[in-house]
Amino acid sequence: MIAFVTLIHIVACLFLIGVVLLQQGKGADLAGAFGGGGTQTVFGARGTVTLLHKLTTAGFVIFIMTSVFLGIFQRRSQESSVMKAAPAAVQQEAPAAPATPQGQPAEAPAADQPAPEPAP
Repeated sequence: MIAFVTLIHIVACLFLIGVVLLQQGKGADLAGAFGGGGTQTVFGARGTVTLLHKLTTAGFVIFIMTSVFLGIFQRRSQESSVMKAAPAAVQQEAPAAPATPQGQPAEAPAADQPAPEPAP
């Protein structure tokens, strides 16, 4: 079933590409869109609906229907998530000892000695 719908989807894609490339452009340049030599107005009435226009609409409807079907089918058939394979928690290394103003790492005080007070 899924292979058949995928085949229809690919055929619809190729059909749409061909039909759109065959259509004649409407108002190809900016001057033609605003009455500079063109016979159509910008928001005026359109001419008769051509066969290519009907075929484009039919191909578009088939393309959208197969896209939605494939998307829904793919989501329902997917039982696992990519996040399930990720580790639960990543261990982070301890942060490095802070540096003193001279750029040397600070020495940690011994457990039995109190920490020295900073000089004013």
